[in-house]
Amino acid sequence: MSPKVTKTDAEWREQLSELAYEVARKGTTERAFSHDNFPKQAGMFHCICCGAEVFDAAAKFDSGTGWPSFYEPVKPENVGEKTDKSWFMRRTEVHCADCQAHLGHVFSDGPHPTGLRYCINGVTLDFKPSE
Repeated sequence: MSPKVTKTDAEWREQLSELAYEVARKGTTERAFSHDNFPKQAGMFHCICCGAEVFDAAAKFDSGTGWPSFYEPVKPENVGEKTDKSWFMRRTEVHCADCQAHLGHVFSDGPHPTGLRYCINGVTLDFKPSE
């Protein structure tokens, strides 16, 4: 499936902070515990690159890992997955289905009801509180 939002590298660099560009467009990872005051109220988390809804605050939980964690995306079709073999390990990367922005990784050690832990880089998310 082709991304719905495409921009040149220069356009992404102009739109995003240096850290957001490195994480979302180049697949790096931000430091753990760099979002101590992450929103806890009701609302929606959007992709920082294209604005697509990716996670509902109702699915957020404290995993103790230092990154925002969710047990499911807002809709399964809003995030894509692919195998990541970097750092001498095999993980499942998650990305925005609309623009292919790297969001983080998903692991099978999460809480009920899904048993999944979407470990997401906070810098790739834009929070919008509920009205």
